[in-house]
Amino acid sequence: MAPRILLDATAVPADRGALGRYVDGLLRALHELGADLAVACQRADEERYGELAPRARIVKGPAALAHRASRLSWEQSGLPYVARQVGADVIHLPTYMIPIQANRPTVVTIHDVTLFAEPEVHDPVRTTFVKSATRTAARRATRLIVPSRATRDELVRVLDADPGHIDVAYHGVDHEAFHRPSEEETKRVSDRLGLHGRPYIAYLGALEPRKNVPNLIRGWVRACEDRPDPPALVLAGSGGWDDEVDAALATVPLGLRVVRPGYLAWTSLPGFFGGALAVALPSTGEGFGLPVLEAMSCGAPVLTTRRGPLPEVGGEAVAYTEPDAAAIGAALERLMDDPDRRRTLADAAYARSQGFSWTASAEAHLASYEQAVAQYPAG
Repeated sequence: MAPRILLDATAVPADRGALGRYVDGLLRALHELGADLAVACQRADEERYGELAPRARIVKGPAALAHRASRLSWEQSGLPYVARQVGADVIHLPTYMIPIQANRPTVVTIHDVTLFAEPEVHDPVRTTFVKSATRTAARRATRLIVPSRATRDELVRVLDADPGHIDVAYHGVDHEAFHRPSEEETKRVSDRLGLHGRPYIAYLGALEPRKNVPNLIRGWVRACEDRPDPPALVLAGSGGWDDEVDAALATVPLGLRVVRPGYLAWTSLPGFFGGALAVALPSTGEGFGLPVLEAMSCGAPVLTTRRGPLPEVGGEAVAYTEPDAAAIGAALERLMDDPDRRRTLADAAYARSQGFSWTASAEAHLASYEQAVAQYPAG
């Protein structure tokens, strides 16, 4: 008999972000596979999850979980209560938090452990708390799910986690949402950005040090400063705390244009990615690299690094660079000067992206849930 799964979606932020895309994609695929589901969520998400998984039991969590104290209270007391209420056989926590007294199997997704290897590139306010919570989850969860082999290996290295209790489940991509855009879609996004058909290099993500945005800016300047018609640089996504970004922007010559549109709606992303001359995501640390996969699914030529799991995602279908400004600039120049290579990369990226699906991810998750139930309480 299939286990009843309680998925705790209360940590999904209002702007959804990568965590929201993970939970949404996974939940829909689990539902389509016939999983016995209950979902705990914030009240604002009740309708959304009811539509994604109509047969699931949706349980409204607390009205507000913005403060750490309320979050801890929910995880340690509220969630175990809900688990008893719905008769859950296993609890899945898609972040690093875990109830100490769950009294049933727990599966925790650890998205990345870069804050252990490179704490200086993470928000110092959160680092201590997140590291402590991750250690606790790694020690107490019945099973751990990670989105890449690189993250699994790093988890074993830095936390001495038992590799026999770690399951790799690659993220998927919503191929309907992230698709090769029409000319109308790319034109609409270009006009909204104020570019009106001008070529641009696209970046999407938070402005955090590990995303390497300052070196992207400096590399783009190197590649473009002597060009008669240089592409713009569009830095889209949520804010961050990388103080070097403003310093790098201050060095941009007057003849070059940087656009900072902030958050872009999901419906704009195919036009944004697919309409770009190239998508540059030169991160120095990831757990998976979901924007790389999403850009590939939109048929964009992608430039990234060989750090961590990014080669697992991009394979030979993306261009690679070292993370320093000079290397990024040289790589961008090669892409700008070679339209045939950009087309080849775009086609290869799109083809490779089709091998990633939320269905395959959900199947790996189901296997982990079943293993957690089978080994509990021995683990």
